[in-house]
Amino acid sequence: MQVLPTLLDRAMHKKVLMLAIPMVLSNITVPLLGLVDAAVIGHLEHAYYLGGVALGSTMLSVTFWLLGFLRMSTTGLTAQAYGADNLKQLALVLIQGLAMALGFALVFLLLKPWLADRVFSWSDASQDVKFYGHQYFAIRAWSAPAALSNFVLLGWLLGTQNSRAPMWMVIISNLTNILLDVWFVVGLDWKVQGAALASVISDYTAMAFALCCVINTWRRQAMPALAAVIRDMANDIGRFIKLNRDIFLRSLCLQAAFSFMTFQGASFGDDIVAANAVLMSFLMIISYGMDGFAYAMEALVGKAIGAKNRSELSVSMLGTSFWGVVICTLLALVFAFAGEWLIKLITDIPVVQQQAKVYLPWLVAMPLVSMWCFLLDGVFIGATKGREMRNGMVVAASCFFIVYYACSSWGNHALWLAMLSFMAMRGLSLAWVMWRQWHQGRFI
Repeated sequence: MQVLPTLLDRAMHKKVLMLAIPMVLSNITVPLLGLVDAAVIGHLEHAYYLGGVALGSTMLSVTFWLLGFLRMSTTGLTAQAYGADNLKQLALVLIQGLAMALGFALVFLLLKPWLADRVFSWSDASQDVKFYGHQYFAIRAWSAPAALSNFVLLGWLLGTQNSRAPMWMVIISNLTNILLDVWFVVGLDWKVQGAALASVISDYTAMAFALCCVINTWRRQAMPALAAVIRDMANDIGRFIKLNRDIFLRSLCLQAAFSFMTFQGASFGDDIVAANAVLMSFLMIISYGMDGFAYAMEALVGKAIGAKNRSELSVSMLGTSFWGVVICTLLALVFAFAGEWLIKLITDIPVVQQQAKVYLPWLVAMPLVSMWCFLLDGVFIGATKGREMRNGMVVAASCFFIVYYACSSWGNHALWLAMLSFMAMRGLSLAWVMWRQWHQGRFI
């Protein structure tokens, strides 16, 4: 493959951007939802309402995030079936994914009372915060069937090279949540229960929209009858379960590193943990910017592998990587030249501003180091190589803890060095595996 002619290919850039930009735009509505949630609940007369929502929503967010492997596995398997023009397999992936999502949701709902009692008993929050957190959790938990199904539906639509439907799915969900938040909490004075109900309704609204898009695609592609697909649902289910298992274990390692970052930062004092929270919001900006291109990579790589087209695979990876480099270089420049202004925008507490400035250089380097793990995650998800992703994340998480404890005398700088090393090792481990398999002819 000739690099320069490929980079000058306008059709290639259009294909990448048509998949990536809608997902980036939809990601923008996520922090907007968080801001509106905080503003609406924070408008109430007592702080424990906001604390209760934060506690209850965190429990659900962590649970649902750990089950996010449903989206990743569905995207890769769908894209490969789409590339191979295998309509039966395309339908089978969707039905298997939805069955697994609903199964997890049922288990979660059955365990809901036990989970709530155990988790809230571990919290040191006040009784008022626990009461309203429990109230929020009890209502919001009923969104589990929709929330988990939405992972599968979004992944399936993306795997069929359709990024506009997932974009509108996320936007509709978040805008519905925002409007209902204002109506239920401010207009009807339903307080925490109103905020929880708004989230439940928004998840089911997104699911209804996504199902309409799936039905439209099903008819347009003249896919097999639903009854026939359900009869064959057990076919090749082992591969689906194994892939989900590996991605789940990968997610646990990722969660361990980020959780340690938060809790260990808290041991350095209130000012440090607040400064870290400000800088972690910069890391979220990187994530929102790169996720769209990682999703595009998943869809394009999966399609190329399904079609067994090595040339298309190379072009897709080069084109998406080019835009990843462009985005992350721009983010690094923004953090370098406007980082202090962004810190002041987020917090007006002088001591937190000062502490955040001390550790800002780590965030300037972060986009250029971390972009490779986002892009290579997309490659391996599209290639449905869950075992390699799992092993790479174990290596990276081990690197995180080794670097931190080796440099722990540096205090909070050791935490940020460990996080930078973690991101670098995620990319390096996957790059090594890919290089080896590519030259052995085992990648495609």
